Amino acid sequence: MNEQKLTILAIGGHVGDMELTAGGVLASHSLKGDRIVTLALTAGERGVPAGREVGEYREQKVREAKEFAGLLGGEAIVLDTPDGELQDNEENRLQVCDVIRAVKPNVIITHFKSSMHKDHNTTHLIVNDARYYAALAPLKRELPAHFAAKLYYAENWEDAVDYKPYLYIDFDQAAFELWEKAVSRHWFVTGSRSFPYLEYYKHLARVRGIEARKLYAETFMIPPETMRVRQSEL
Repeated sequence: MNEQKLTILAIGGHVGDMELTAGGVLASHSLKGDRIVTLALTAGERGVPAGREVGEYREQKVREAKEFAGLLGGEAIVLDTPDGELQDNEENRLQVCDVIRAVKPNVIITHFKSSMHKDHNTTHLIVNDARYYAALAPLKRELPAHFAAKLYYAENWEDAVDYKPYLYIDFDQAAFELWEKAVSRHWFVTGSRSFPYLEYYKHLARVRGIEARKLYAETFMIPPETMRVRQSEL
């Protein structure tokens, strides 16, 4: 009997957030035939390289999102909100709700709460409520309700306060290489002088893999209300 294929929706505050923090797991699932969709609530265009125009860089970021998703056989969605101006409001919750209902994911991955980065923390709040809205049948929208059964928060150096790895998802060399190839399409991952993104997340994947007694891994937290270990015996 064939296993049911998953649809995974990774929602970041900016293009590149989920690609870096959950990209190895996304690549691994893509190699298993699962459907991968990324959603960026902003393009992250205000991280523009010196001497470049913000609008031009936004276009580049959208291309990079689509290139990453394309290498994983998936899809990329980038909303129109300007970088740094993401608001914690009902309009954005309903917009993300509509994407969830359209994509119909089994799994959503997004940011853990952040004390450092405004857009990350706002994304965390929006997605938590949008997932609820998407599942609420009496909330009439263009598309019918859909419940994404699992919600995970990815590990991000900018969202580190109070983050404690709860779940380790391991992946193999083929997934690691696909992720590295795909995430390197993002200029800031390989070209930024403010932080060595690729080096950091490559080493983190290996460290988390060692902790899990595997080759590579990424870690996630889950909503506190779902932190239960169930067993009938010691």
